[in-house]
This record gives sequence, C-alpha cells and structure tokens, in this order.
Amino acid sequence: MCVSVVIFVRNETAQLTNYYSRSDVAIFAEGVDKEVFRRDIYPMRRPVVLRDVGLGPCLDKWTLEYLTQKGGNCEVKVHVSTVPQMDFLHKNFVYRTLPFDKFIQRAAEKKHSDFFLCQDESYYLRSLGEDVRKEPADLRKQFPELAEDFHIPEFFESDQLFSSVFRISSCGLQLWTHYDVMDNLLAQVTGKKRVVLYSPEDALHLYLSGDKSEVLDIDSPDLERFPEFVKACRYECVLEPGDLLFIPALWFHNTLALQFGVGVNIFWRHLPAERYDKKDPYGNKDPVAATRALQTLERALHILDELPPDYRDFYGRRMVLRIQNRTYCSQQGGAAQGDYD
Repeated sequence: MCVSVVIFVRNETAQLTNYYSRSDVAIFAEGVDKEVFRRDIYPMRRPVVLRDVGLGPCLDKWTLEYLTQKGGNCEVKVHVSTVPQMDFLHKNFVYRTLPFDKFIQRAAEKKHSDFFLCQDESYYLRSLGEDVRKEPADLRKQFPELAEDFHIPEFFESDQLFSSVFRISSCGLQLWTHYDVMDNLLAQVTGKKRVVLYSPEDALHLYLSGDKSEVLDIDSPDLERFPEFVKACRYECVLEPGDLLFIPALWFHNTLALQFGVGVNIFWRHLPAERYDKKDPYGNKDPVAATRALQTLERALHILDELPPDYRDFYGRRMVLRIQNRTYCSQQGGAAQGDYD
C-alpha cells in the first residue's frame, strides 16, 4: 500500500508543493530458498529485497585489487559521462574502450589523472556478449575467473536463464528509468545502491519513449513538462552488499550508486521462449505479440487520420475505452508463471 509523503520541489519561479505516493520495497531478511521464492514471492509480481541468500565468496573476495587481478587487461566498452544523471534518450555520455583493470581503477576514483572528457567524469560498465549483435552477456564466458566466485540463486529452471550481466559503476552515477521484458535479480556485491521502482500500472504517468522514461530527474522533476509524474507511486530501497533485488518484468527501475559498486544482473524468461524476439541479445525488446499489437495500433491511428478532428477524437476515445476494457487488470499483480505454461 502506498503512503503519501510531502516532497518540496523548487523551480525557477516558485516553490511547488506536490504530493507523491511512496512505499518501501518489502524485505525478506532471512535466507529464501527456491521453494519459498516460487510459492510466496514470485506469484505476487512485486519487487522484493532478499537478504542472506548466499551469493558466494564474491562478497569477501571482490576487492579492487582482486578485481583488477582476476579481470585482467581484457578490453571492455564502457559509458563515460561528465554528469551524474545518464540520459540514454539524448545520449549525454560517450562510449570508450579500456582494459578492465584500468577501468576498475578509474571507476573507483573521484578525480582522475587520466581521463577522456574531464577529471571528475563517471564510468559505467554493462557487460556484453562475445558477439554483441547475437549473444547475450554471460559472466561465465566474459569473466570466467570472477564467475567462479558468484553463485547464481537457483530460483528458476536452468532453461529459463537468459543472461548474466556484470555491472560496475562510479559513485554518484544514476541510470535512466526503464523497464525490462524479462524477470531480473539484481545482486549487489560491493557498495550501496539506491533503487527506485514504478509499477507497470503507472506507465501512463512516466512519459515513455520506447522502454525508457523521459523524466530524467526523478527526485526533482520538471512538473511543467511532466505534470502527470506526481501520480506515479514510487517504490524505493537501498541495496547493501549481499542483497538481492527481485525486479519482475515490466517494472520500471532507476538506480543511483551511493558508492563505487559492483553487481550482477540475472535475467530469465518469465514467458515461454517463443514469446520473445530471438534476435535480441540484450533482452529488452518487447515480446513478439506486443510488438505486433503496437504496429497494428500505429496503422489504425493512420486510418483515423482520414477523419476530421472531431471524429478522430470521438473514435479515439472509443478505441481507448475498448483497450481498457479488454486489457487492463482489475488489480495489481498479474498472471503467475503457470498461466503462461
């Protein structure tokens, strides 16, 4: 249940008082096994923080020295940004290539003697597959020695596994709000990270461009541009080393590194494999049926353009009502895995 809190937002002309809905993400403090996860957590389709799940020796081993030694000098493609809030839609960052050990050193620094853009630039790694156009990221292939230290929680069947993604971020770096089409476990190994999430039901309030929100600053949003954003209920948690965050497919999330941090994302298929785009190594394209439906909608809207404005308005409202009646869920949650088998 969301509770209302008052957040004060100041713009150039006046101080505005706005009411945001906010809720803390539920925490399971004791070890959760596969049975408990599948029975009590997974069917609810809501984010949950899991603690004491046993991520392996990575929690003790992954120091800066260890990472640079075991990761070696293999080259990695990283995001480099001069501002803390990275914006994928407008690309306020650049891609650069660095040896992994050099990247680790730079990402952990606050000021750099060697840099690409400026002394206080930030770095972010999202590991990629061997063939970035065809293969999903696999920690065991890209970083085999480090992968031995990380234990993937066995909360799903092995044939559902899609990718395991290494994520390393400079302190203070914030990633844009977006959703993924697969279920996701975000394991925080070192450092602390704030995660803000929004329900799929709030998609209408997030000003979407594809799978990403145009609202870059979620803490002090521009309410003249994004007035509906205040209607979105904000779910929040802070991940500490050893924490595991379950992010169900379609839940929007925004991350802020409170410290230099290392983590691993585990993505797996919530739907049967044939529902997903087979040519999608990142796992972020909409399901095949959803893509077809959106394309059909675009064609329908072009047909409505043949009508005068008042007719377009009338039949557009009828279409919206029909879509709502046909597709909207009556309550938060959604179908459990068994409904798709």
